[in-house]
Amino acid sequence: MRFGGTIRPAMVSFALLCGGLVCAGQSQPAASEPVVVDRVVAVVNDRAILGSDIEDEMRVEVLEPRPAGETPDRSSALARLISRVLIQQQVRREEEQAAVPSDEQVQARIQGLRHQLPACVRANCATDEGWAAFLSANHLTEEQVVRYFRLRLEILSFIESRFRQGIRVSQEEIETYYQKTLLPQYPAGQPAPPLDNVSQRIEEILLQQKVNNMFGEWLENLRKQGDVEILDPTLEMPGNPQSGGGGDA
Repeated sequence: MRFGGTIRPAMVSFALLCGGLVCAGQSQPAASEPVVVDRVVAVVNDRAILGSDIEDEMRVEVLEPRPAGETPDRSSALARLISRVLIQQQVRREEEQAAVPSDEQVQARIQGLRHQLPACVRANCATDEGWAAFLSANHLTEEQVVRYFRLRLEILSFIESRFRQGIRVSQEEIETYYQKTLLPQYPAGQPAPPLDNVSQRIEEILLQQKVNNMFGEWLENLRKQGDVEILDPTLEMPGNPQSGGGGDA
């Protein structure tokens, strides 16, 4: 699938060689040894997205609440990556300065996740042992989690500064989300956090959903103006890709 004009062949060739194949200066494996190739699956304005990027995106999806039975999907993961790259490129193009989150803000989000995310509650992530086991089971590292939340907070800051004016989330909307979306994700007999403890997080999720609706046209224009090419024919783009997982960027 293709959007926009043509990509630069030299850039793709280099990415194909050095993204997954053996580059100059590295030892060549024996002919009988299997070689794992990390291939380019999409290009966004000369920015390559690799197969490993999609796998990483699918792994971090566990850090966001999602409806029961929903499993990570490669096409949706690619759509989020494309949207995220387009936003980051536009921020640089406009010389916008998104607020850089502090270490304290990032760690506060991670602590909130450890105590409130349904999957983490089940894994007892509030304890260091449970958190380490959760990361190991989902093939994640602490550094990956920190990078994920830092980038997510930066993008949210940009989107909020550009699109949030005039958007409001009512208390009724927060309570409805809590009752119908969040509570059903906790196992029977497992205490859920009280509404007061998670209302700010719910407000952010609902705000992001509304912002997504508002900036959908803006993001679509970025795709039309840019050059996005899907190189893997098995990856079909969803109709309305989002900029982040679980309703967040």
